[in-house]
Amino acid sequence: MLGNFCYHNPTKLYFGDDSLTYLRDELKNYGSNVLLVYGGGSVKKSGLYYELLGMLAKCGKNVAEVSGVMPNPTVEKLIEGTAIAREHNTDLILAVGGGSVCDYSKALSVSVHCADDPWQKYYIRFEEPDCRIVPVGCILTMAGTGSEMNGGAVITNHDSKLKIGHVFGEDVMPKFSILNPRYTMTLPKYQMCAGIYDIMNHICEQYFSGEDDNTSDYISEGLMRSLIHSSRIAVNNMQDYEARSNIMWTATWALNTLVSRGKSTDWMVHMLGQSVGAYTDATHGMTLAAVSLPYYRFIMPFGLKKFARFAVEVWGVSAEGKTYRELAEEGLSAMEIWMKELGLVMSLRELGVTEDMIEGIADGTFILEGGYKVLSRDEVIHILKESM
Repeated sequence: MLGNFCYHNPTKLYFGDDSLTYLRDELKNYGSNVLLVYGGGSVKKSGLYYELLGMLAKCGKNVAEVSGVMPNPTVEKLIEGTAIAREHNTDLILAVGGGSVCDYSKALSVSVHCADDPWQKYYIRFEEPDCRIVPVGCILTMAGTGSEMNGGAVITNHDSKLKIGHVFGEDVMPKFSILNPRYTMTLPKYQMCAGIYDIMNHICEQYFSGEDDNTSDYISEGLMRSLIHSSRIAVNNMQDYEARSNIMWTATWALNTLVSRGKSTDWMVHMLGQSVGAYTDATHGMTLAAVSLPYYRFIMPFGLKKFARFAVEVWGVSAEGKTYRELAEEGLSAMEIWMKELGLVMSLRELGVTEDMIEGIADGTFILEGGYKVLSRDEVIHILKESM
């Protein structure tokens, strides 16, 4: 049954071909100093960067920039951005990019006026901000993380070999996000497919947990079926607008906290994948793909009925004459076939992980208790070895 919960998401979304036109209206709500945050050169190659500079100038905004935000944003980059934001007396952080840029911008928003060391406060002690938060708006160029409509912010500390996410409250969620599917069409296929699997795993992390047969599960199954359908179209035609639109919209709903309502949620695939990322700097969605099947095959006996339902409702496996175990195994096999269709990374070795890293990756894996089985350190090591 569904337990007690509260649901509120304050992020305003503008979706579609004309969504950028609404930026002018949003900019009226903020002061004159805008910090433009983006990653590599793709926003310039696409022309979006220059279009935004023109719009900001026409709206009378003073613009400073933080460029070069990497796929796994670092503590050093956060310190750099904090100094720029303070010097600019930033009124609005405008994030232009994928999930890493959005995550970074939210981490920046709570660090600008923080009197403490943000890494220690937010990522080691997991405290909430008690300072003024700089508002964030997002212009999304990659679908996957759902960061455009949640409070998550993942930061990597290479010195500590830790990659940690802090899920902040609604005050840190983007005030608005602009989602134009065409902005995602310049991505390489590798990045598109990594994003698709990130979406899938976000849903799975919430689905494979807690009470069964609630509304959240039915929504999750629909989202997964939609994603599988659209992904098969997009992987063969990356310019298919309808497919890319549905993928983008599914990504947002996969992790804007809706389908977690009434669920304990798992997140161990993310804990494993993030620890791998701290060692390798590998693409986030690919680290998840590499560890997912070994993890799910390990915990499957502890949530057998749900894995059987997953096979039937998501993958269309016929239940006739089959045990829960047979259904569950067939469902995971169907997911494996789909993952290979997308060209996902299926082993940690492909990401540069070596045997001598396993112990350290295990040490950097946070153990959570929301799934069907609470892992021991030895079990984490077993799953990582199976992922090789």
